[in-house]
Amino acid sequence: MTLPALPSTALGLTWRPITPDDVPAWHELVRAIEDVDDPGERYTAEDLRDQLTDGSWKDPSADTLMGVDADGVPRAFGHVEVRPGDTRAVRAFCWGGVHPQWRGRGIGRDVLAWQERRGREKIAAAGKDVPSRILVHADEHVGTHRRLLEAAGFRLVRWYLEMTRPLDDAHPAPDVALGGGLRLVPYTDDLSERVRHAHNEAFADHWGSEPRSREDWERASVGGRTFRPQWSFVVLDGDEVAGYTLASAYEQDWAAQGYRSGWTDALGVRRAWRRRGIAPALLAASMRAFRADGMERADLAVDAENPSGALRLYTGLGFTAARRSTAYAKDC
Repeated sequence: MTLPALPSTALGLTWRPITPDDVPAWHELVRAIEDVDDPGERYTAEDLRDQLTDGSWKDPSADTLMGVDADGVPRAFGHVEVRPGDTRAVRAFCWGGVHPQWRGRGIGRDVLAWQERRGREKIAAAGKDVPSRILVHADEHVGTHRRLLEAAGFRLVRWYLEMTRPLDDAHPAPDVALGGGLRLVPYTDDLSERVRHAHNEAFADHWGSEPRSREDWERASVGGRTFRPQWSFVVLDGDEVAGYTLASAYEQDWAAQGYRSGWTDALGVRRAWRRRGIAPALLAASMRAFRADGMERADLAVDAENPSGALRLYTGLGFTAARRSTAYAKDC
């Protein structure tokens, strides 16, 4: 199969890379897509700028694509990312969209084909003798997106549940005591590297997880605009990090979802410390911190097939599923 270097100009658009100067207009396009598709995750203009500039390894001149109409207005885009820290499998993440008024013309199909080609090129350039795949995430309810992926030969490989829990007087955070010398402490910057290493160990047996480099960790986790250290906690055993939770505020999502929430980005317990009540203690601490700052709900996402029992943990703490999303893949 020969994949196109660029989508066809016969589709009525002219194609070029996305630049930082395009961010305001790109954001307008993304908002138009969000208004129709109602995704679980929404983007600010700052988020989009980060997609282009917040990694020394990023190359938007080669890894992004924007289709503009005759007036220079963006109507479609594509973005491909291969993270340099991948060691067990090299993954090309593809994200894109087409303005709702420009759908049904084959634009999405051609953008996806360009993304697959670029993803394969980047995987080959990584030069790693490990499994590799092209990955695309899609909200369950956006049937047109999922049908596009299936028609292009992508297969459904994972379901994710977005879960929510109220934080009102009728649903107080549970009291979870820790024993055996374990201490629950607030997250502080001096713990960052120890927490990163704990995260890489805790998620080593999770599907699709790869080690986080220091740059990526500080860029996208503990150094991001949305990160809230006052909502994040660590359990220590002496000086060892046994478990941790990192939380964020995605304020751009609040209007669409209809409530203010604290979001648990990462929750992990190292294998040697599992089954000692650490995960529920961490979540309960975050719930209390969310509520103290006026949040109405606690939210998180979980791989429905997570073998660690995370789904049972969350439902046992009062979380319920609010929506579902999917991951589609094509092995290289």
